[in-house]
Amino acid sequence: MCRVYKIIVAVVLALICNVCHSQNVALKTNLLYWAALTPNLSLEVAMADRWTLDLSGAYNPWTFNDDRKMRFWLAQPEVRYWLCEKYEGHFFGLHLHGAQFFGGFSDKRYDGYLAGAGIAYGYDWILSPHWNLELELGVGYARLWYKESDRIPCLKCFENKNGDYIGPTKLAVTLVYIF
Repeated sequence: MCRVYKIIVAVVLALICNVCHSQNVALKTNLLYWAALTPNLSLEVAMADRWTLDLSGAYNPWTFNDDRKMRFWLAQPEVRYWLCEKYEGHFFGLHLHGAQFFGGFSDKRYDGYLAGAGIAYGYDWILSPHWNLELELGVGYARLWYKESDRIPCLKCFENKNGDYIGPTKLAVTLVYIF
């Protein structure tokens, strides 16, 4: 498994090194995640005239009042096809997503994982030579594996569950800086 991760990292680094010149690399952040107090960052690299690869990640470590929390990390790579030029106008995307989560805001706690895929549509507005604003909506599927328990701390008081989710998988209002 470690070898697979090393190969994936090597391929991504090779793609990034191959295209690190003007208007081919963008650094982004989803403002909706920040509204939910979730730090996030994306790196998008051009693979061809109309194709880009977006590597997104988010992490929420916070605990709120009364021990309410929803800690998670999320990775969501996406391949995009731009209808006009990259980083301008309409695009369609195919994304994968994986996450690990722990927490809950009601009387239950959830501790588990999710994995899935989806399709997306978005639009990118040019604000200045280096700054863009991007809107994106994605729908898809996610498989969830988790433990459900009451909010009281009890390591043996849980129930293993799994579930399927079909619906929105991506919603973004993204601020983009293009190098």
